[in-house]
Amino acid sequence: MSNITETQQDSSAQDSVTKEFAKLLEESFEINQVNEGKIVKGTVISIESDLVIVDVGLKTEGRISLSEFSSNDGSHGLTIGDQVDVYLERIENALGDAVLSRDKAKREENWVKLEEDQKNNVIVEGIINGKVRGGFTVDIDGTQAFLPGSQVDIRPVKDIRPFMNTPQSFHILKMDKKRGNIVVSRKSVLSDNNSIDKSEILNNLSEGQEIEGIVKNITDYGAFVDLGGVDGLLHVTDISWKRINKPSEAINIGDKIKVKILKIIKEDMKISLGMKQLLDDPWLDSESKYIVGNKYKGLVTNMADYGAFVEVDGGLEGLVHVSEMSWVSKIQKPENYVSIGDELEVMVLEIDTDKKRLSLGIKQCVDNPWENFAQKNPIGTNLKGNIQNITDFGIFVQVEEGLDGLVHLSDIDWKVPGDLAIKEYSVGQEIEAQILDFEIDKERISLGIKQLMDDPIGDVNLKKGSVVTCTVINSDKGGIDVEIGEGFPAFIKRNDLSMDKSEQDPSRFEVGQKVDAKIINYDKKSRRVTLSIKALQISDEKEAIKQYGSKDSGASLGDILGEAFDKNSETQDDEITEDNKEKE
Repeated sequence: MSNITETQQDSSAQDSVTKEFAKLLEESFEINQVNEGKIVKGTVISIESDLVIVDVGLKTEGRISLSEFSSNDGSHGLTIGDQVDVYLERIENALGDAVLSRDKAKREENWVKLEEDQKNNVIVEGIINGKVRGGFTVDIDGTQAFLPGSQVDIRPVKDIRPFMNTPQSFHILKMDKKRGNIVVSRKSVLSDNNSIDKSEILNNLSEGQEIEGIVKNITDYGAFVDLGGVDGLLHVTDISWKRINKPSEAINIGDKIKVKILKIIKEDMKISLGMKQLLDDPWLDSESKYIVGNKYKGLVTNMADYGAFVEVDGGLEGLVHVSEMSWVSKIQKPENYVSIGDELEVMVLEIDTDKKRLSLGIKQCVDNPWENFAQKNPIGTNLKGNIQNITDFGIFVQVEEGLDGLVHLSDIDWKVPGDLAIKEYSVGQEIEAQILDFEIDKERISLGIKQLMDDPIGDVNLKKGSVVTCTVINSDKGGIDVEIGEGFPAFIKRNDLSMDKSEQDPSRFEVGQKVDAKIINYDKKSRRVTLSIKALQISDEKEAIKQYGSKDSGASLGDILGEAFDKNSETQDDEITEDNKEKE
């Protein structure tokens, strides 16, 4: 009995310990959930050589590097008992060891302050301290921010060095705490400072006004022009009616130029300018000056992957597409055919005044070799040429210097399928072919090889349902091979050899034997014919029943067919008798 009591006591003690541990663990989790990732108050209880021991009200104290409390001169100014704000990163293990950070607390505090500054549009101070892709890094009281290149100044800045490592004023444009991203702008601060003066200047400007200005800066897309306190953008497309790749081709920094105000957006303090608008638009009378089909002199001014730009007489620029440069050469790059500065003759192919597009052609100024070839070589002409290329759909044959014709798969052989027949040919081989057709507008010549030989089918009617006489050339288990006409191959399957299954044995047919069969399918493209003797027998049976009786009347099929045979014989005898009488 005493042993049982002792066991119960031990068990009770263990349960008590377990419950206590569970309680402590739960409390630890609760503290973790409540305080982890937050700034908490702590008390400095000890300062060691390089560590500060801080009590934040947990089971164990946290340790923070002394350097996180040090100022720029190396002093920390801490004394035991000081209250400090620290960042509780996490609580480790069941003992409740706290991982603390003073630096993260400072950053967190600074982040909250910056959020308030952004909300209230407050200007913050920072230092540009580095360059990254797309812009620069800015230190704002220990917090890193991103300054886009477009937000450095009101005007594009080529040299950032004068602005670096010195205090600058910024507006906070965007904050993303989850990603730790802050985007700032120096430009917006400068714009605000100048907004009052600019507003007054803008009020004295109007759209359509012609004004003089000085070119202050040039970019790839345009030039910034000082109009006396405000800048306007002269886009590269508004400098000249002619094509200009870069503004520097027409103007330079410091140039005094006359421009026209195209648009003013006062809310954004933006002004759009134009130079070409001061001159007459050459497109206004382009349709009367340039007639489709007429030829003009031109100068190659620019190149693109797809063609060359040519300025014609009068100042308009048009495009010669690579496909319009040569009748015979397959031009991949326009620079392989023409060069900038070349003077040449072009033909106007199309004018679109609304879209200000002029389509030109070079090849149209010389004779079309495709038309010349068609005139000299009418359809049906046989010619020889070398194979230039072999593709999945046919054979390309050179018929003349620079001109190729196509032999389609279906025009290689009468008997052999094209995908098999093409394997007998190789590049460089000289072959003979016949001209089948021309498509001058598409620069195509259709050729045929099989047309050099007579069609083996001859005059045989291959229409579906027609009856043809075939010659047996071979037999196997699957059926019999036959020829139609002069050697055109066809095949009759075993189950199509007869209505009677006992007569569907292919071996009963002899080589050279003539058989009649019905065409049940004809594929013109592949020239494949499907024949059936059984289908012919069924057709003959139906016709005999129709003419000579019905099995429903009591007559057997043999009687009906016998009667039909007798009547045919009588008809033939009568015809022979009549022929003899005529001879007498």
